[in-house]
Amino acid sequence: MRSAEGGTTVEAFESLDILPDDARPLFDAAENFFSTRAWWEVVLAHAIPPNASPRLLLIRQDGQPKALFPMLFNGGFRALTTPYTCLYEPLFAPGDTDRGLIFAAFARFCRTFATTRLDALDPAIAGEIAAGGRQAGLAVARFDHFGNWHEDVAGLDWTAWLARRPGALRETIRRRTRRAERLAEARFSLFHERSNIASGIAAFESVYARSWKDPEPYPAFNPAQIRAAASLGLARVGVWWIGDAPAAAQFWIVEHGRATVLKLAHDEAFKAHSPGTVLTAWMIRHMIERERVAAVDFGRGDDPYKQGWVADRGQRMGLMLINPRHPSGMIALARHTLGRIRARLRPDHGT
Repeated sequence: MRSAEGGTTVEAFESLDILPDDARPLFDAAENFFSTRAWWEVVLAHAIPPNASPRLLLIRQDGQPKALFPMLFNGGFRALTTPYTCLYEPLFAPGDTDRGLIFAAFARFCRTFATTRLDALDPAIAGEIAAGGRQAGLAVARFDHFGNWHEDVAGLDWTAWLARRPGALRETIRRRTRRAERLAEARFSLFHERSNIASGIAAFESVYARSWKDPEPYPAFNPAQIRAAASLGLARVGVWWIGDAPAAAQFWIVEHGRATVLKLAHDEAFKAHSPGTVLTAWMIRHMIERERVAAVDFGRGDDPYKQGWVADRGQRMGLMLINPRHPSGMIALARHTLGRIRARLRPDHGT
């Protein structure tokens, strides 16, 4: 599938393996884990829904590869995001690139479909894509996708970080970590080398299987993403052991001075020891005092517990690019417009 206009072309590919060789520098320029080739290999191998197929949109200007949009076709058209994606953004070639032209070319390609959904977007990228959509004659509907809780910890030590926490959590951390220090045969392990990451994954999987967590929609995804992050030197798997049993396990990534927790779980059999609290405190202390990170990030979602551990909230955005000339697009646009009218007319019960 290919389209072209004004020296800009868009080609669609269904796998990484058939991308042209000159597209490889796009991955080399990736600025976060969720844009790396290692990440996309995991997504394509383990997180494609049934009856869906990838569409990797390669955009060229004057013959040169300038951007790649990993997308998914499943009857509709949408960004190739997963329940594990913390940030979605196109891959851009290093150097000067006219992003306005890129986003307009992408949006023109999307006119083939009634609607195109993009989510897990940084608000700045969402604004650029929205502008490209309007330039291509599409209607644009924004929505809030999920919250991202984080905090700047540059220059802090453990004591200073702890002093920032709400009083109840601060006291819980102190009490539970003191008890953990006195617990016989309890110990912490951090797995981050390629040589030992398999042991970390085994402990993580063991804890996860005995935790309160619902079964994963893609069971092979977690170990695969840990291995992918380890291959880039980004993975940190923390485990708290009581005796020979892993009581809690967490998967973090550390890149560009930012420590982000992606998955955490504890064994319900050890609930009386507050293993989740103990391991989270130990991991944050390690990140601050040993790895000297500048920020701690709790990843995807507005889970209430996160608001005690970190203080700041960011918003990941979503967009619907709607073709108003497509019959199904007209219906989608009418529904969106009606929803906005209802929201404006809804009484404000907050005062």
